[in-house]
Amino acid sequence: MSDTAPVFLVDAVPSSGHTVLDGPEGRHAAAVRRLQPGEELVIADGRGAAAACVVETVQGKESLGLHVQRSWTEPQPQPRIVLAQALIKGDRGELAVELATETGVDVIVPWRSGRSIVKWEDGPRGAKALARWRSTAREAAKQSRRAWIPEVTEAVTTRQLVDLIRKSAVTVLLDAAAEAGIRDITMPTEGDLVLVVGPEGGISESESETLRTAGAQVARLGPTVLRASTAAAVAIAALGVLTPRWR
Repeated sequence: MSDTAPVFLVDAVPSSGHTVLDGPEGRHAAAVRRLQPGEELVIADGRGAAAACVVETVQGKESLGLHVQRSWTEPQPQPRIVLAQALIKGDRGELAVELATETGVDVIVPWRSGRSIVKWEDGPRGAKALARWRSTAREAAKQSRRAWIPEVTEAVTTRQLVDLIRKSAVTVLLDAAAEAGIRDITMPTEGDLVLVVGPEGGISESESETLRTAGAQVARLGPTVLRASTAAAVAIAALGVLTPRWR
């Protein structure tokens, strides 16, 4: 979205007329941001639809009355970038999600790599960790004024990642020791471009072989070694230039 006004998420975006921003987003706009009549904001549904609005009324600390100035729909960029991010210990996983969202990722797939210290076992703890990743993606999309919120899927095993790779247009497996650079790979103009980022310490040779056999192409980003939490964001920015996404 080109507007620099704050973004608030709604279930549906009206094309014109008047609307009310309520619920948690309305309370945040009224009580935390303290928006006043005459100020501008953007509402979006996280699926491409958005509208520029002006605050007409402030209804206590619960909601805002809005006038819709214009509405639009942004198409999803092509090719779609699907990030298979190995699970990372601590808050670095959420940092990886935040940075990837800000640079434009479309889908985030948490990957239970063999060398991942955390495993996200089935049950409440795994569900809580997944919820944190989803919340992080949502807030980062709002912060970066995105019309699309990245989907964060359920965690996958290496076998399930193989299925994803086989269905992709191109898969890039990042490896600091690879001979080829990321710009040496012929990039697609549409379909899913899967980006695989391993855990701290890298992917095991057996896992790398499995993914390469499925069709992944191994590439490095540059001469330095990046952490697992930042590699995806750097790669996604590079892919924005190497594909039609940023044109």
